[in-house]
Amino acid sequence: MKPLPLIDWDESLSHVIDDMNGRPLNVHGLMANHPELLNAWWDYRNHAVGGGALEQRDCELVILRVATHMQSWYEWASHVDRGLASGLSVEDIERVRRGPDDSGWNDRDAALLRGVDELVTERGISPAMQEELANHFTDVQLLDVIAIHGMYITLGCMINTWGLALDESVERRLPSSVSQDAFERSVKIKR
Repeated sequence: MKPLPLIDWDESLSHVIDDMNGRPLNVHGLMANHPELLNAWWDYRNHAVGGGALEQRDCELVILRVATHMQSWYEWASHVDRGLASGLSVEDIERVRRGPDDSGWNDRDAALLRGVDELVTERGISPAMQEELANHFTDVQLLDVIAIHGMYITLGCMINTWGLALDESVERRLPSSVSQDAFERSVKIKR
C-alpha cells in the first residue's frame, strides 16, 4: 500500500487537509486509504502530537524513544525537527537512542525514558517504575505517556509494514548530522 494521492482523498478527510495547510504528510496519505480510520484517529493524533498534559519536550522524548524501539527512520526523522523546536538539543536527540542510562540525562528524563522502555518491553509500567515516575509526573501525564507511546507503536507498525518514505519537506529540515544511515546503524536495522 502507498500513500493515497491528495486528489483521491475522500471528502470526509477535508479537515485533515485543512489542519495540515493543504500538505498532509505521507503517513496521513497512507492512512487516507482507510478514511474511517484516519477520521477516527485524527483527534487522538492532535492530542498526542500536542503532548496532552505533558510538556512538549517530554512528548518528543517519548516519541523519539518509541521510534528507536520501532527502528522507524520515518518516525525518528519526523520528530527530530519537532524535538529541536521543543527545546531538545541535537545531542539530547542522539542520546535518546543510547537510552536512559546515558550519563547526560537528569533523573526526570532518565525516568521517562525508562518508563517508555518498560512499556515497550514489558507491555506495562511496573509498580517500582510508577513510583519513580510519580516523583516527576502526575497520573494524568502518565496516562498521556502510555497513550502517546501506543499511538506511535501503531504508526511505527504501519510505517514499517509499507516502508513509508520520509517526506521531502521533513528531510530538508533535518540537521546535516542526522542521517538515515546513522540511525539505522545505531538501532541495528537489518536489511
